[in-house]
Amino acid sequence: MTLLQAEEGKEYIIREMHTEDEEVDAFLFSLGCYAGEPITVIARRKGTCVVSIKDGRYSIDNQLAEVIIVE
Repeated sequence: MTLLQAEEGKEYIIREMHTEDEEVDAFLFSLGCYAGEPITVIARRKGTCVVSIKDGRYSIDNQLAEVIIVE
């Protein structure tokens, strides 16, 4: 499932990023968002998801959340 479909408050493991854009991959990697890393959706706002990765909280748009595949 994608991060956009994930339940709020539940921890998931990132399986992959389904994008072919190297800039998007580099951006996600800079946030600590890569395969095998735990991620939690803290809240959903209009057009964005607030996520917790490692010790940080980030707001990512829904388009970006759709490329993050979790299990």
